[in-house]
Amino acid sequence: MKSTLVDTLRQESRRFGEVRIRLGRSSFVTSCRLPAIKTFDDSKILSVKSTSISVDAHIHGYDRVFWLAYLSNGLTTFANGMLVRYADFVNVVGGDEQQLGLIVGCGMIGSIVFRIVQGEAVDRYGASRVWLWSTVFYTLSLLLHPLLTTAYGPGIFLTRTLMQASLAGVFGASITFISLRVSADRMAEIVGSLGTSGFLGLMLGPLCSDWLASGESCQRQSVEHLFLFASSIAGASVFVTWLTTNRSVVPRHRRRPPLLKVVARYHPMMILMAASVMGAGLSIPMTFLRPFAVEAKLSGVGIYFLVYAATGFAARLASRSFFQRFGNRWMISVGLVLLSLSFLAYIPVTQTSQLVFPAAVAGVAHAFLFPSIMAAGPAVFPRRYLGVATSLLLAMLDIGTLIAAPVVGAFLHLAKQRTPNAYPWMFATTAIVFALMTLVFFLRSTVRRSALIEK
Repeated sequence: MKSTLVDTLRQESRRFGEVRIRLGRSSFVTSCRLPAIKTFDDSKILSVKSTSISVDAHIHGYDRVFWLAYLSNGLTTFANGMLVRYADFVNVVGGDEQQLGLIVGCGMIGSIVFRIVQGEAVDRYGASRVWLWSTVFYTLSLLLHPLLTTAYGPGIFLTRTLMQASLAGVFGASITFISLRVSADRMAEIVGSLGTSGFLGLMLGPLCSDWLASGESCQRQSVEHLFLFASSIAGASVFVTWLTTNRSVVPRHRRRPPLLKVVARYHPMMILMAASVMGAGLSIPMTFLRPFAVEAKLSGVGIYFLVYAATGFAARLASRSFFQRFGNRWMISVGLVLLSLSFLAYIPVTQTSQLVFPAAVAGVAHAFLFPSIMAAGPAVFPRRYLGVATSLLLAMLDIGTLIAAPVVGAFLHLAKQRTPNAYPWMFATTAIVFALMTLVFFLRSTVRRSALIEK
């Protein structure tokens, strides 16, 4: 019976990639290449989960290393959350909303380019090394911002690019580091749990930036103190990251096919599209909510990010079992619908307290989208390419920001010349575009899944 079970599992591994088998005191791993999957295939992803019988004893979940990673990730998002006033900084150095969009978009180009190198580096040299050095460079980029004096010189574009590229390295490497410590069927759960630290950081960061700004009479001095405080928080994350990764083992070098060949063979097209929509949807409030609040004469944006983070945190904890129960396809679809609706909720906002409605809807959308996308995409890649898979998905988030930030900035610049209601028109247009992309994702994934069932 034992040999029959082993033979059966080995046959499953030939179909689905890697299977960890534990019989009594002995254990072994069988692996092979996954079939080429060009589009989103939820049934394959669930099949990968079902073949994972048990996990070797050295793979953990919520241990000391996880909670140190949780703290490091929370500190980084705390520092990044303080930059909701980045528009104030651009204004201080002489830029407008259109220039803000160009600066943010240029930073995303650097982030995307770094993603290409990062995925390969993570798989070759280890997520721990990439994670640690990324936190160092992120801290450096924050320290460089107060030295800038103009929004139109190359300095601000290069500094923003360094900041976004290093931030990409932090999140990509930390997610890969944690994901490799659990079995494939627990990836959505562990990534979602790690992500709650981001909600906590996002809750505290904007409140802290509002508090710093309220005590300063000079706007230039206010943004300088903001970046110095944020860099001190990021510096603390460097130390915690070192504590998390100092005992990590560098992966063994092995022959690897060219990166483009790996991506071309395994990429899940519909999930990549969903990731880019999510990236655009989450970046627009981070970039343009502050200028919207100034134009609408709202007292601040801290309450938005407080409700956003609290709602996302609660929704992430409440939905931990939903990903296995309902599947990634449905969770992504619901998340995209909520993201589209969140932009409609900005239109009637005339008072600060009314920001709680779009914040709550967007927080739940984030809680559903990020873990399901980050689990569904890498599931079609062999485990040895997890760094490449994670970086590819995060690159699509950046591409969404790269497209959205300059387009929204230019839209607002042109709309303000024709109507006093530029922001409501922007929110409505964005909601319509996102709704159409959601419909495409749902229909394409449903047709693909039905065809596979018929076969």
